[in-house]
Amino acid sequence: QVRPVESGGGSVETGGSLSLSCALSGFTECDFDMAWFHQPPGGERDFVATLTRYAGGLLADSVKGRFTISQGNGKNTVDLQMNSLKPEDTGIYYCKVYNARGTSCIVETWGQGTQVTVSS
Repeated sequence: QVRPVESGGGSVETGGSLSLSCALSGFTECDFDMAWFHQPPGGERDFVATLTRYAGGLLADSVKGRFTISQGNGKNTVDLQMNSLKPEDTGIYYCKVYNARGTSCIVETWGQGTQVTVSS
């Protein structure tokens, strides 16, 4: 089953930067809007940023001025540039696809996540 695949997580100190990427694992003729979600340790999965066909890039208030979302290299790819990282940014970052455009767009909605750890 085609699904989003995240990459680029890691460990940094407070104030550092990381870049995450997400791409679908296989070929599909469908197009999707794509989003990033963050799940802190013991917490819930919350919206971080999305890149949509019609509304462009949207960011959660908590990351505005620090994170940037952009299209990656190719269709159905998205990058998340994270700057000025804080310890509260620690957690698993998940990529999600939604708003499918096309026919027979059967893919897994969520990726398996990538770990980001920010030490103080």
